[in-house]
Parts: sequence; C-alpha cells; structure tokens
Amino acid sequence: MKISFDWDKKSIEKDEAGFSHRSGKGNRKITYARALFEAFDGLLAADKRIFVMGQGVDDPFGMFGTTKDLHKKYGKSRVFDTPISEEGMTGIAIGAALGGMRPIYMHNRPDFLLLALNQIINHASKMSYMFGGKTNVPLVIWACIGRGWGSGAQHSQNLQGLFMHIPGLKIVMPSTPYDAKGLLVSSVLDENPVLILEHRWLLRHEDFVPEGLYAVPFGCGVVRKKGKDVTIVGVSYMIIEALRAAEELKKEKIDVEVIDLRTLAPLDEKIIFNSVKKTGRLVVVDSDWKRAGVTSEISALVMAKCFRYL
Repeated sequence: MKISFDWDKKSIEKDEAGFSHRSGKGNRKITYARALFEAFDGLLAADKRIFVMGQGVDDPFGMFGTTKDLHKKYGKSRVFDTPISEEGMTGIAIGAALGGMRPIYMHNRPDFLLLALNQIINHASKMSYMFGGKTNVPLVIWACIGRGWGSGAQHSQNLQGLFMHIPGLKIVMPSTPYDAKGLLVSSVLDENPVLILEHRWLLRHEDFVPEGLYAVPFGCGVVRKKGKDVTIVGVSYMIIEALRAAEELKKEKIDVEVIDLRTLAPLDEKIIFNSVKKTGRLVVVDSDWKRAGVTSEISALVMAKCFRYL
C-alpha cells in the first residue's frame, strides 16, 4: 500500500513550545465528506483485505456521500449493507480482522454502538492484551455523531467520553477535511481497533486536501490559533465553535489559543500542558456529557500536573 506519511513525528516531539500547526495542503478545496470518500476509495484500491460494511453504505446517498457508489466500483463483497444486528455484525468484523482482513464497520449514528459494547469492550479492545500482543484486531469502527435533523434522544448522543474510558481502543475525532482523510488512513493501517467519530455538521466544511493517500499521526494535537491569554482545548466540531469564540473575544482584547487534540486516545497531554503553562487559563469544550467525560478528564489532568501554572 503506497502511503505518503505527511508528517515528521520527531520534529513534533522536539518542539519545545509544543506547537505544531497543520493546515490543509494542495491546490484544491474539497468538502469533509469528499475527503473521506477519497480515503475510502484509495484504501479499497490499495489493499484487497480492506472492506466496508454498514447500514446504508451502498444506498444512493452512500453514508452522507462518503461511500457513494463504491459498491459498484469494488463489488458487493467489499462494500455491503448489513442487517440491523450491531452486536452480531461487530462480532463478524472482529472475526474477519483476526483472520487477516481489515474491516471498516460504519454506523450513521453512534447510539447503536451501545448494542455492540460486549464485542467492542470484551473482545476487540482486549485481544492484544489477553494474548501478550501476539493477536491483533485491525478493525475500524466509524460513526457519525451530532444532533439535528429531528433526531430524537436515542439518535443524537455523543458518546466519546464513554469510549475514551476503554483501554486498547483508539478514539479519533477530526475537525478538518485534511485530518479526516489522513486519520482514516492511519486508522486502517493500525493493528488494533480504532473508533472514528465524525460530526455531521462538519461534512460540508471545505479545506485544502492533497490528492492520494497520506497518514496523519495519532496523539499529536495541533494549535489552530496561537494566543497568550487563555487556552481552549477541544475536538471535532467544537473546534469550529472555539475559533468563533476566539474571534469574538478578540474584540474584548482577549487573545485565545485554540488547541485541536484530533485524537482522544492517545491523548496529546504535552500540547495542553505547554499551552496552559503559557496562558495560565484553561477552557475545555466538548459535545458529550460533562460528568466523567472528556472535559472532566482533561481538567483533572491539568489540575494534577499543571496546577501551579493556573
């Protein structure tokens, strides 16, 4: 599989200030959904072990356009619809991963992942630990989060805090088309399970995105806006809101630094701590519940390791 690793991890690690800004590259702007489509298309073309399954992946809309007509290009054995049986289908995906395949199981809503918690927690995320690293589960689970469109209480939950709690499971939450494409590639290349949570309100956002496949690293946040007065930390769509808030606060002569973590597990603690040491103030934003969630976890980490800088 020919992948361009469009990053230098060593240079990020050596950056004493903890800053690493990565915006889109290339000479064309595409939507977030199109960037995901290109990643799926390129990955399916590059490796026959990869297949995509899920409710709606082969319908005319193709999971918000991210898989549109890929079943026609690669066949119904590699891009196919699944029954409404999340636990059973997750078990099949885990079995395929254990057998050498690289499944991508897509959900148009994250709520139904709750029906597969036994498979995700007791099997996929534990396999490597249970067998001393000799067994891997290269499974990607993709879900679209976010409220709206008349979704009820059972179709609009953001559950990243719940899944962040699980050892052995990587959590990816991009905010830009560039990162969405690159992090999907990294997720498929990974040897252990990855959960990608994409916010539906981002799907029409545009950014510069290179052609071809490239990988964006896990556990490396980026500073979307530098500032000196207060640090705002978040992921996914909340980065859009944080940047809007930063523009409003600029009118009050408050200089905000905005940090996009990009992944929650692994979590880039260093970039948070370095920013807090500079600004002395922290705001953590997330679309999930507050109690025992992303915001409380990051707040606790900063209180434990950076309290004297606040």
